[in-house]
Amino acid sequence: MKKLITICLLATMLLCSCGSKSTKEPQSKITAEMAYEGVSNYCHIAYDWSIAKDNPDIMGVQMGEETDSAYQVVFRSYTGALVNFYVNKESGTTKMEEYVPSLNVREEVGTIDLFDYLKR
Repeated sequence: MKKLITICLLATMLLCSCGSKSTKEPQSKITAEMAYEGVSNYCHIAYDWSIAKDNPDIMGVQMGEETDSAYQVVFRSYTGALVNFYVNKESGTTKMEEYVPSLNVREEVGTIDLFDYLKR
């Protein structure tokens, strides 16, 4: 009888401990390198780089300013437009803002999850 009670207690403890732990691992903070890599990968998927094949200097991705909460990564298109990516250091949520200097026009164009564009 004592053995049966011990087994029941152990089974209950096991079941209770399994249910209380989160199955999702906490995501680590985003580094500047991760921000650059993810945005660069996104830009190579989303934008046509064939125009830059003969002249790679007309398009590019570079790091911008950094704040306490975000990294800025800037994509420069061959058209002269800039897309500023603001990567949240904690969550990886990335806001995109397009800026056309010749027209002085700024427009929010969406968000991406940086983790979708990082190699795992």
